[in-house]
Amino acid sequence: MSNTIWLMGIQAVRARLKRERSGLRELLIERGIRNRRVQALAEEARARGIPVRELERERLASIAEGLRHQGVLALAEADPELDEHALPSLLARAGEQARVLVLDGVEDPQNFGACLRVAEAAGALFVLVPKDGAAPLSPAARRAAAGAAELVPIVRATNLARALRLLAEAGFFLVGLDDEAPQSLYALELGGRIAMVLGGEGRGLKRLTREHCDFLASLPMLGQIESLNVSVAAGIALYESLRQQLAATTQHPSTRSEEQP
Repeated sequence: MSNTIWLMGIQAVRARLKRERSGLRELLIERGIRNRRVQALAEEARARGIPVRELERERLASIAEGLRHQGVLALAEADPELDEHALPSLLARAGEQARVLVLDGVEDPQNFGACLRVAEAAGALFVLVPKDGAAPLSPAARRAAAGAAELVPIVRATNLARALRLLAEAGFFLVGLDDEAPQSLYALELGGRIAMVLGGEGRGLKRLTREHCDFLASLPMLGQIESLNVSVAAGIALYESLRQQLAATTQHPSTRSEEQP
């Protein structure tokens, strides 16, 4: 069953169940569990004709291979991986205020999953990663993504530089986060189409990726540590873009018409 995966945890299973076609083949829950959210998932699965089995906690732990599962696992059809050939159709759906997250070689599954989580929460159109030298969408990554891996498209590009050029041609400004950049992220105008580009753990952005960025920016570090976890940095960057875009469309009380009652 190489075309199937295990989803574990309430959020991941719930996200897949929300789909019109869930692709779930079986739901496993811990025998005797009283968690209402798990029970609700089981009831919804049964209503949709998905088999539900109750197993002892030890058996679930064995299937989960030590990962935290919250008493629920699901066997699901694996989504086909997207490559750069999917970019034109994805970019055709981009609005004028679209956001994309680019990860240049994030190799830790937990970091990758956490990045997917913040990308989905911030409304990213998709997440772009290189095909080689990047974390797979493993059970650990899916668990860290808390359901986001079932919601935000992931594009694995054979040639990341070529994919970045496609983003630029589609009107995206590429902003690379670099600890050495003299310009603060907060000094940039981040309206319009923005692609936030972050490097991998320890190494940061690769030279060729840096050269494709329109701007390089750093995050202010006022303490003694030199850098932030990549998922934390991704969240700050994406939400700064979102904050600016929302602020630009929100009318300040002082600008409202005096004719309003």
